[in-house]
Amino acid sequence: MRRLTYYIAVSADGRIAGPGDEVDFYPQPEGYSAWMLEEYPDTIPSHGRAHLGIADRPNRHFDTVVMGRRTYEQGLREGVTSPYAHLRQYVVSTTQEELDADVTIVRDDPVALVRRLKAEDSPLDIYLAGGARLAGALLAEIDRFVVKLYPVVAGAGRPMVEGAGFAPGELELTDVRTFTGGNVVLTYDRR
Repeated sequence: MRRLTYYIAVSADGRIAGPGDEVDFYPQPEGYSAWMLEEYPDTIPSHGRAHLGIADRPNRHFDTVVMGRRTYEQGLREGVTSPYAHLRQYVVSTTQEELDADVTIVRDDPVALVRRLKAEDSPLDIYLAGGARLAGALLAEIDRFVVKLYPVVAGAGRPMVEGAGFAPGELELTDVRTFTGGNVVLTYDRR
């Protein structure tokens, strides 16, 4: 069965974005950025892939992306209606209007969606791009956490997971990558 992977940028104090959805405060040292482009090219939005010269790079980990409305809106602010054209795209929202034939809007149960996607026959996994509320709704379904920990304190903003009930679940640390400048990528699998 395929895994749902929450691949997420987090400040040292656990914020994925500022109070106004700011994400431009994360430091991007050259070695770290090069690693991200090589290891996770599938998580770079399509318009960014073209700009970075990796538009034709094959997907390594994911063939499907699930995101919440606020995450989807980041691209819409730049006029991008199909942010991950190289993946199958699902936006979980009760209010988002359909703007692109390549983006499926899911208005009902995100857990049912993820379970259906996990049951598909594919060698690649499912990328949970955020946000915090969707991660909270899907917390029990997340099989892997790839936490890109940045050496910055946000002070306020959106947490990594929001709205989930208290239900501690143990994770196994399966990989650690450290980079000059203090960036760390921690990979945890659900036990």
